[in-house]
Amino acid sequence: MDYGKKERAEALGAEYVAGTLRGPARRRFEALLPSHPALRSAVAAWRGRLIPLTTAVVPVAPPVGTWAAIEHRLWPVSAAAAPAAADAPWWRALGFWRAFSGLATTAALALGVLLSAPGEVQPPVVVVLQATGKDPSLSGSVVASFSADGRAVTAKPVVPVAVTAERSLQLWWATEKGKPTSLGLIKADGSTVLDRSKLPGGIKGSAIDHMAVSVEPAGGSPTGQPTGPVVFYGKL
Repeated sequence: MDYGKKERAEALGAEYVAGTLRGPARRRFEALLPSHPALRSAVAAWRGRLIPLTTAVVPVAPPVGTWAAIEHRLWPVSAAAAPAAADAPWWRALGFWRAFSGLATTAALALGVLLSAPGEVQPPVVVVLQATGKDPSLSGSVVASFSADGRAVTAKPVVPVAVTAERSLQLWWATEKGKPTSLGLIKADGSTVLDRSKLPGGIKGSAIDHMAVSVEPAGGSPTGQPTGPVVFYGKL
């Protein structure tokens, strides 16, 4: 397999950074990285594009009693020892220091993970739409990125696409056998923030099977369905 081809390196790099490349395929990809500059360049580029999406992730507080349950599971105290422990000052209780140590260790590990791999905490869902060749003047690929919590939906051509003022690019999604539904117009030379309300149930709850970009008149399709050539296409 020729990993020097830009399209192949881009597709593999996107899957690797997004976390959808798993198991033996992911290990094989990591083994190839040191000897393939094209793959390393693609990974670096995709990290630069996708890591900013993590800023949309809202911190979630753990349920009440979570830490107490963790302490009880890690360091269970027998019923016979519990009454004696109750008479001692709280700061002398072995359970307290064990819990404190456990929390400190957990916090340190969590901080280490966030600092070393911020883009892997909640990987986005990424769909890479490749050029179909139906319009020879349009090439490259378009990337649709959905943050894991569904709060951010963006689309961006990897390489700026040349379209005239009389034409526009429109992004669509569809189930395996359903009709396309528009996600809106996208910029030909930059990132577009999409209206996530047009994808009921989010990326995982809409039974989405594939996405496509068609060339439409300025302002979008007049019929609610693609009227021009489908120039980019990608399976979820």
